[in-house]
Amino acid sequence: MEHSEFQIGLEFWCGKSRWRCTDVGTRTVVAIGIHPVEMTTVQADGRKEHESLTYEQADAMGWFDGPPYRLAEIVFDEDDLEVCSLEGEDL
Repeated sequence: MEHSEFQIGLEFWCGKSRWRCTDVGTRTVVAIGIHPVEMTTVQADGRKEHESLTYEQADAMGWFDGPPYRLAEIVFDEDDLEVCSLEGEDL
C-alpha cells in the first residue's frame, strides 16, 4: 500500500493480522492489531493465563476504544507499508 492510502480508522492487513490505523505521520502509520487479540492475565500467584479473543469478543470488551487504547500501538515505517494490503484472510 502507499502511504497516501492510509487514514485514521482504516482497517488493513499485514501478514496474517488485521490492523486499524490510529494515526498517520509524515512517513509512518500507527495502528493497533485488531485480529487476533492476545490477552494475558497474571494471577495473584504469578501464573499467566493466555487467551486469544475474536474480533467480536475484543470489540464487546472495549479493546478498540481509544485513544488511549488497551492495545499497544505499533509504528509501521515506509518499508512496512509495502507489504500491507486492504484484503486479507478471513479469520
